[in-house]
Amino acid sequence: MTSTRAIIEDFTSKFAEVRRESEAAIAQLDAAQIRRSLDGDVNAVAVIMKHVGGNLRSRFADLLTTDGEKPSRDREAEFVDDFPEGEAGRAAALAAWSQGWGVLEATLASLNDADLGRTVTIRGVPHTVAKALARSLAHIAYHQGQITLLARLLVGPAAWKTITIPRGGTAKRHAEMGFDPSRQAH
Repeated sequence: MTSTRAIIEDFTSKFAEVRRESEAAIAQLDAAQIRRSLDGDVNAVAVIMKHVGGNLRSRFADLLTTDGEKPSRDREAEFVDDFPEGEAGRAAALAAWSQGWGVLEATLASLNDADLGRTVTIRGVPHTVAKALARSLAHIAYHQGQITLLARLLVGPAAWKTITIPRGGTAKRHAEMGFDPSRQAH
């Protein structure tokens, strides 16, 4: 890693972590659970995945040269579950999700830290590239929280596999890291 990509690499790493944790939750859902809404008004995980994919494609395709809200984007359609039934629906949701992440990852790979101060627009509003990345990271992390909570509720406590440090596991995790919080300056 060169110093000209240090901050971009930090963004890349954090986006990758959000994606990994989301996908660890998604992987615990079967084809029916991924499409289930808690009350008919709460978006199903598949719908959230479709929205995230559409958002990332729109925001990061041609980031430096076009507005982040592309004319081809139909945001309202992102919130409609029009996936096929069964495993085909699960695969379609994963494809929409992966396409968006692919666009983001390709764009991040093309940027360097000097680009962070450049101006881009989202819905005509000027943003630095750094602000656009921070905005997107916050947005996607918000949806990661929704995905994780929905997955945890749908899978149930007996079958759920924790995707971060489990309750009661902090000391063990610190030991694995070689970290002793009692030796830190206050």
